[in-house]
Amino acid sequence: MAKEDLAFEHLGPTARLDEDARTAERLSLARQLPKRTVALVLAGGRGSRLHELTDRRAKPAVYFGGKFRIVDFALSNCINSGIRRIGVLTQYKSHSLLRHLQRGWNFLRGEANEFIDLLPAQQRISEADWYRGTADAIFQNIDILKSYAPEYILVLAGDHVYKMDYSLMLLDHVESGARCTVGCIEVPRMEATALGVMAIDERRRITGFLEKPADPPAIPGKPDRALGSMGIYVFDAEFLYGLLEEDGADQASQRDFGKNVIPRLVARGDVLAHPLNLSSVPASTRHNPYWRDVGTVDAFWAANLDLASDMPELNIYDRDWPIWTHQEQLPPAKFVPDEKGRHGAIANVLASGGCIVSGSDLTHAVLFNSVRVHSCCNIREAVILPGCEIGRGSRLSRVVIDRACRIADGTVIGEDPQQDAERFHRTESGVVLVTKEMLGQA
Repeated sequence: MAKEDLAFEHLGPTARLDEDARTAERLSLARQLPKRTVALVLAGGRGSRLHELTDRRAKPAVYFGGKFRIVDFALSNCINSGIRRIGVLTQYKSHSLLRHLQRGWNFLRGEANEFIDLLPAQQRISEADWYRGTADAIFQNIDILKSYAPEYILVLAGDHVYKMDYSLMLLDHVESGARCTVGCIEVPRMEATALGVMAIDERRRITGFLEKPADPPAIPGKPDRALGSMGIYVFDAEFLYGLLEEDGADQASQRDFGKNVIPRLVARGDVLAHPLNLSSVPASTRHNPYWRDVGTVDAFWAANLDLASDMPELNIYDRDWPIWTHQEQLPPAKFVPDEKGRHGAIANVLASGGCIVSGSDLTHAVLFNSVRVHSCCNIREAVILPGCEIGRGSRLSRVVIDRACRIADGTVIGEDPQQDAERFHRTESGVVLVTKEMLGQA
């Protein structure tokens, strides 16, 4: 007997028909809600905890996973969830982000009312102010937003890595009757200092909300865990317009969702929490959903290297939920022997198109496109961004090498903490960030 039959075995024929009708109605609603929704991706932040990695680019434009940018994950979730009306709000050093979006995300069909609109800060409300916070960024585009005529608005942070079916969150929002729903996930308690932290009741209503607390409150019964906001919000559109007008008139407000808008709604008892384990992709991960705020050098390094492990937590090979991006037309990666015929040893290496590795030992590394590794190198636990060239005989360990760096022959990084700290940015855990400027190549 099928599981569905077992589930309804105790029901009579009429009850079973009613249950089937309710299920069909929910599925139909889940399919329709994305078409009635506009997604707004907040992609204007610098991400200062990534230090020099964001000196030239906004955090959402930072490279990730061998061939992607961080922003690709939120955008791909939208497309895969059926949401094809998207606005991307940009501000800080947005050139590389805008170029990436124009080249890689221009496949939507305008004649079918599909679009990705780029919404840079334009001082649309006041000629004195650029975007002053996440809520203000949307408020300054409220005329454009109203012209889209959505019923629901999905607000997304553009700087996190995860896979999520937003249509299920929209369905949860509508069925609950809430006018605001906040995506959340359990995280280690002290990692929540960079997030909004919430408390909820048995009906998932949010009863408390603190933005980036120095000492995050623990989940009852779980002293080492906290319930963190993912920076994902669903609003009824008309309700959001009123909230933004109200927040815009408050001279004391910092114009931020986490600091002002959400806490004000929580005080009214009008906000629902949506845990990621209700909608993470694939469904088999919902007991332990994947979500990363790669906002520090250590977190960025670790999340990239996880993809090169034997069993990575994030499946980027899932053809049912692909991650879309812009990529150059490049030849396949190539591993060749050196001039003496030495092949080198390769283990747990993720290599993108255009890479050439010659007679070197690489262990647990991610090579972005067009990386060139010359012979006799020893590289381990390394994240090497596009266009880098690693000179002959170099030894690199626990490093992040920024785009287009040229590492001289015989360079050693990651073995002498004092020397590394003098030349480069070294984290407390020993990960070394190297940029062109640090190498005197700017």
